[in-house]
Amino acid sequence: MSLVRELWLRLPVGLRELGLYGLASAAALAVDWGLLLVLHGAGLNYLAAAAIGFSVGIGVTYGLSVSVVFRHRPIADRRREFAGFLGVGLAGLILTQLLMALWVEQLHLAPGLAKIPTAGLVFVFNFIVRRALLFRAPRSAA
Repeated sequence: MSLVRELWLRLPVGLRELGLYGLASAAALAVDWGLLLVLHGAGLNYLAAAAIGFSVGIGVTYGLSVSVVFRHRPIADRRREFAGFLGVGLAGLILTQLLMALWVEQLHLAPGLAKIPTAGLVFVFNFIVRRALLFRAPRSAA
């Protein structure tokens, strides 16, 4: 076993999930940000472009979350699980819209630049809420 793999496996599960969720989110962010830039560049309002990009990114994040990131999936009904995932995503979308409007309208940042702090804050929000509500590991008996 390689040293890197051994060290990785020694990390607490929560930290491993955070790392994997970060990679999944980076892939989703690439899609999200790319759509924001392309759609806004094509003349679409930046908030509409941000909403479309974010929505497509939710699908990417869900697919990677359930296939790679989270090993514990206590909600047996996958439709309910996805609905919960989507609900958290919609809360993240509202947060995204508020933050994008703040950065662009109040601080006069370009939409592409405003996406940087927005993505970081929404990433933390989404991970904490999704792990707590949807993918929590069973508590071990003490």
